Amino acid sequence: MKFIITGRNIDVTPGLKSAVEDKIGKLEKYFTPETEVHVTLSVEKDRQKIEVTIPVKGTVIRSEQVSSDMYVSIDLVEEIIERQLKKYKNKLIERQQGSNFFKQEFIDKEYTEDDEVTIVRTKKFDIKPMYAEDACIQMELTGHNFFVFCNAETDQVNVVYKRKGNTYGLIEPEV
Repeated sequence: MKFIITGRNIDVTPGLKSAVEDKIGKLEKYFTPETEVHVTLSVEKDRQKIEVTIPVKGTVIRSEQVSSDMYVSIDLVEEIIERQLKKYKNKLIERQQGSNFFKQEFIDKEYTEDDEVTIVRTKKFDIKPMYAEDACIQMELTGHNFFVFCNAETDQVNVVYKRKGNTYGLIEPEV
């Protein structure tokens, strides 16, 4: 695996780099050596955060962890990614059509799926053209964490969502 490690408000010391490569490197048993792993370490006040993103043709395997100790965050994020891989193994491999992102041992090994993805409710509604700011207000009025709408500026379906720190995000599809 090829590591791309960056730091925000933190110097990536050789010790941190080594800890990331050692711990996240345990995932090598699932991926081919060419697989890139993007790691971002960041510090905000007493929050030590690690974000790990592994792009795999058409899919992204991603996890982040926050704690008061960066080394604890590193340990936790590796465990979560490994759980994700085992849980969604069959779906990942089917999507990649036996791609060469995963090692053969991972493809051949059977894992029990703890939780199947189950859609328990489908909701249909009219989406009205509006501006992103209006969609944020509508989202707040409904008490949801996200809101689907037709963007009046682009005439495309967009999603606004609530982020940490009382800010909002906008998801725009690329076509």
